[in-house]
Amino acid sequence: MDKKALVVGSIFGLLTVIIGAFGAHALKELLLANDRLEVFETAVRYQYYHAVALLVIGILAEKIQGPWLRRATYLLSVGVIIFSGSLYTLSITNIGLFGAITPIGGLLMVLGWVCLIVGIVNTKKNHKKGPPT
Repeated sequence: MDKKALVVGSIFGLLTVIIGAFGAHALKELLLANDRLEVFETAVRYQYYHAVALLVIGILAEKIQGPWLRRATYLLSVGVIIFSGSLYTLSITNIGLFGAITPIGGLLMVLGWVCLIVGIVNTKKNHKKGPPT
């Protein structure tokens, strides 16, 4: 079990609910006025998906050893902060420059998924020996 991945995934999940509710209620008029409601919802959705992914990584870490899952955790975490954070900021401020930062977060998330794949593929099989015959 990777406690860091589980904690970060849980925090992202918690923040997804809080930010999503805040956007749906307190920020809805602003998001509609900025024509950025869909952008905000994309940020929430991607944050949620990656919160769940980090929880899965945290559980997988018990079976998969090596540096790849730690790398995936780091890249997905930073990727979410940059990707969703830039979209949240763009949605609220309507400053287009923040949209230019978003692809950096997306790239980090892609690299995180690649690290997860490499970690899974590089896992050594457990050869369970049966009873002697």
